Amino acid sequence: MELVQRARQGDYRALARLITLVENEEPEAVEALQELYPYTGKAQVIGITGPPGSGKSTLTDKLVKELRRDNKKVAIVAVDPTSPFTGGAILGDRIRMSDLNLDEGVYIRSMGTRGSLGGLSAATSAVIKILDACNFEYIIIETVGVGQSEIDIVKMADTTLVVMVPGLGDDIQAIKAGILEIGDLFIVNKADRDGANRVVYELKMMLELKSEKSAWEPPVLMAISDQNIGIKEIADKIKEHFNYLVESNYLEIKRRDRLEKEILSIVSMKIYQQIVRKIKREGKLKEYLDALMKKELDPYKLVKQIFAEMKDN
Repeated sequence: MELVQRARQGDYRALARLITLVENEEPEAVEALQELYPYTGKAQVIGITGPPGSGKSTLTDKLVKELRRDNKKVAIVAVDPTSPFTGGAILGDRIRMSDLNLDEGVYIRSMGTRGSLGGLSAATSAVIKILDACNFEYIIIETVGVGQSEIDIVKMADTTLVVMVPGLGDDIQAIKAGILEIGDLFIVNKADRDGANRVVYELKMMLELKSEKSAWEPPVLMAISDQNIGIKEIADKIKEHFNYLVESNYLEIKRRDRLEKEILSIVSMKIYQQIVRKIKREGKLKEYLDALMKKELDPYKLVKQIFAEMKDN
């Protein structure tokens, strides 16, 4: 596929077109992903999440510049809220990182949530594969917040950074959202604010109380990203964590687990699409709904009947 070859040779226009194919679920997308798959698995995928206002975009901007000191290619997938007017990503992150667009070793792509977690998760996973196969050594996923959707997206990362900030009650939010379970590094950003030391202390205490322990103890680091303070230490810890994953064989375990979930997700989606197409084609949806409303069938018996009919066909 010519588009794939051009993208792998560093043509960013071809790369953008490939990603658009995936986002729009166009027929050529599957063919492209199949061709790219043998070249995947080399990049370190870094997830960055945290509450709005924690300075994730500024931190990402400074972190990318630090990683670029080693002349490594870096891609950023900025998961933005969707515009209610256009349906597209609002692009706030790309505006804040505009100076990175001048660096040929950096590629930035914004993805709108479009109000859908499932579709976004699938698209994000595919975009990561495309960027990985196109020779980016670091792929950064920056999400819009710390809700369940953001957690699910960041689970695609090898290394996850959780960004906190003093004064927002983030310690309570961290427990509620299960953030403590997914963080490999915790960053207390805007550390020049009052209360930063308290947030660091509380995070360390909560990490101590975690039921599941591992050989990697997530560090809690302080940063003032707009002043470039603490950024090198964060970059060093990211590299250290990746080395730990490789040496402990946990990287292979994590990626194998993600592949299992991805396969099952694709299978589930294909079955769903096949059944929905059949029901719509045969015009049976109204018949099923009428039977349910009249209590002639219950949902469980109906589903069993649908699968039986699929099997007969």
